[in-house]
Amino acid sequence: MSNHPPFRKVFEGVATCSQMFALFNRHSDTPGVDPLSGKPYASEWFEIAASEYHFMLDLLPPLFQRTGMFGMSEHKAGNVTSVFFAIRIRSRERWFHGFCDLSDKRSPDAMRAAIIAHETGAVDSMTREEKLEAIWSATHADFKGIAGEANPDAWPPQHHGKRTILVYTIGQGTTLKLLEDLTDEEIDSRMLAIRARSRRGGGNDADPS
Repeated sequence: MSNHPPFRKVFEGVATCSQMFALFNRHSDTPGVDPLSGKPYASEWFEIAASEYHFMLDLLPPLFQRTGMFGMSEHKAGNVTSVFFAIRIRSRERWFHGFCDLSDKRSPDAMRAAIIAHETGAVDSMTREEKLEAIWSATHADFKGIAGEANPDAWPPQHHGKRTILVYTIGQGTTLKLLEDLTDEEIDSRMLAIRARSRRGGGNDADPS
């Protein structure tokens, strides 16, 4: 039986080449991560462009390849490796990257099915967790951090190691807040901004508005 976490989208819009490589290493500074397990990455996915799909296909001989899918021969860590998908959704070809734990041989097919289900679901089918991950990925490093990392006295011990993000509150100005404590209104406003930038094809660095 598979024990992998639920598949989750971690970026809103189509990642550029530089954004793709940043997402490949988005847990590099996460406290408490075992770099040899790859578990924090397992089951995460995001959309890419055709050019990135073909670039990665030509980069190294694939670990496996079949119609609309190939896996990287160089593992991220442990049994976790990059799998790239070409999927026709509503008569349009689209491309995706996901980290699959190949200790479960069904993982690539399960991820492909999860991507299709997600992208053909409701207009706003992202869960709260997925939105928080998308916000974190889209936020510039200057506007986010880890609680207790710079100043241990600034946060209660139980919050040390949690992700923080700058938010603007009327009457209080710009303050740090735990990512997990963002209100629904704060999440919605940031997702609107991220989606607007994605449609314009601009940068995807969210500011603390």
